[in-house]
Amino acid sequence: MPVGTLISDYNTGEIIADLTAHGELVLLAKGGEGGWGNIHFKSSTNRAPRQKSDGKEGEHRELKLELKVLADVGLLGMPNAGKSTFISAVSNARPKIADYPFTTLHPNLGVVRVSHEKSFVIADIPGLIEGAAEGAGLGHQFLRHLQRTRVLLHIVDLAPFDDDVDPVKEAKAIIKELKKYDASLHDKPRWLVLNKLDMVSEDVRKTRVKDFIKRFGWKGPVFEISALTREGCEDLVVAIYEHLAEQRLQENRAQETSMTEEARSIVSIEPDDPRFKVVD
Repeated sequence: MPVGTLISDYNTGEIIADLTAHGELVLLAKGGEGGWGNIHFKSSTNRAPRQKSDGKEGEHRELKLELKVLADVGLLGMPNAGKSTFISAVSNARPKIADYPFTTLHPNLGVVRVSHEKSFVIADIPGLIEGAAEGAGLGHQFLRHLQRTRVLLHIVDLAPFDDDVDPVKEAKAIIKELKKYDASLHDKPRWLVLNKLDMVSEDVRKTRVKDFIKRFGWKGPVFEISALTREGCEDLVVAIYEHLAEQRLQENRAQETSMTEEARSIVSIEPDDPRFKVVD
């Protein structure tokens, strides 16, 4: 099975295994045991036995297999927000890019190289629209692929073609749909990426960015980029890698602390302890 497969019991929903490592082996259902044939009953006095023993039936299970891609970073945004352009600008992914909404019909994965030995994986899913949690559009079908990510990039088109489109309203709709779908996904670290600034004149760019952040009520990290010209993309990529590296470092420290505490909890037995026994 591909790495990233989540296996659960179809009837109870119990998670049996989560395959997150290459070569991982998991017993899903134990096979049956064969019975003994007549050869096992042959003896010097029973040269042609006619006995046999019945085997044991194996386990039967109905399983549900769900594939969730393994990516460090996930992209969120409305259709035509520039997610595909961004992932093609910073990674080796080559998604379809066009000037109409809903160009992306399936998830795209790309490896971002910060340097020769520094990289991370980024995932792009079809854009979300209002009502996605109830089944509108395609994005809701692929939100599960973002559940394994460490950080989400909320990409917003700050220069929509239609003057009637309010980027703040669209951004809030995305957050609302995310929370409806999965509260834990909504609580993941999320960065705001304001895209298409190459289409905003220099004299109004700062004002528009400041107005958006104020109306959106955002207090987290903000990055201003143009995926088309790659302006600001390098700084964003470096910041992402440093954030991921810090997360992994903290996880390793927590794991080491847990192992140390577990080792300390082991009770040592002294030689004069009555439970201590030397076996020749």
